[in-house]
Amino acid sequence: MKDFIKSRLHSFGHAFNGWSYVLRTQPNTWIHATITALVLILAFWLQLSLQDWAVLLLTIMVVWAAEFFNTAIESMVDLASPGEHPLAKISKDAGAAAVLITALISILIGLLILGPPLLGKINSF
Repeated sequence: MKDFIKSRLHSFGHAFNGWSYVLRTQPNTWIHATITALVLILAFWLQLSLQDWAVLLLTIMVVWAAEFFNTAIESMVDLASPGEHPLAKISKDAGAAAVLITALISILIGLLILGPPLLGKINSF
């Protein structure tokens, strides 16, 4: 059991190292972090339902996961193909497109969930 716990702690360490790497090296993560913070503050202020919170948190997680996967793809492509290659470009472009798609859809989801209660608060002033 001791070895199991020790190996899990090492696994968490690797995960936190990856998280730190992405935050330190990927400029777009600071955009994601800022928007995440603003959305969470707004959701708290609007006193959203638990279901709305669940959808927002899931949406936020998908965008972050896409960014982390994209970073992993880019790193693997750079390792496998240090020079320029058309297939390397396709891999990197497709990874970036995945982040873009999740970010655009998250904006729509955010507007659908946050928009009506925000308009209600604005109209009540």
